[in-house]
Amino acid sequence: MASIRLKELEQYLQQLDGFDKPKILLEQYPTSAHIGAHILYTAQSQYNDIENCAVADLGAGCGVLSLGARMLDASYVVGFEIDSDALEILSRNCDDIELPVETVQCDIVKYLPGKFDKTFDTVIMNPPFGTKHNAGIDMKFLEIATKLATTTVYSLHKTSTRNHVLKKGREFGAEGTVVAELRYDLPQAYKFHKKASVDIQVDFIRFSLDS
Repeated sequence: MASIRLKELEQYLQQLDGFDKPKILLEQYPTSAHIGAHILYTAQSQYNDIENCAVADLGAGCGVLSLGARMLDASYVVGFEIDSDALEILSRNCDDIELPVETVQCDIVKYLPGKFDKTFDTVIMNPPFGTKHNAGIDMKFLEIATKLATTTVYSLHKTSTRNHVLKKGREFGAEGTVVAELRYDLPQAYKFHKKASVDIQVDFIRFSLDS
């Protein structure tokens, strides 16, 4: 069971501030309140992976997943993020809705897991898809997530890469299950975007770790 209703969770997340000036090299695309709420609500209501759990959010951005996990009564949440501007917005969002989230500014690929090895019950993330200058970074995020978590990793990946993602997950000791296929609406955030928004088919995957 979840402590609040899905609609209520989405309404809370809609109040959060997003990126002021998204950075293309970091592939900063916002996780919408709609998608964030559905991911987290599913993780809790179907699998009981949020409430009373220690949760990490890799590439936390402005805190949609981190704060959503706190709203669903995660016992402890840490958002890992490389960008100081994003962390300022996340901190502001924490103040606005009066919920605490710990944050660590670091390059996830260089500095994790480190002392955070097997520190969290659950890792949630919307990693870079690796479509521009960061080919393969989504799999690096997944590998690191499996080292941080003891139980479960939730992640979003392009549907077109599904077979590859599930295969890599098994190599990392995590059995992936596609929970849902989502339509991820990428807004026109960068100059090279020709359309107002682009829909990308995305898998919402739950990785269960070997005990």
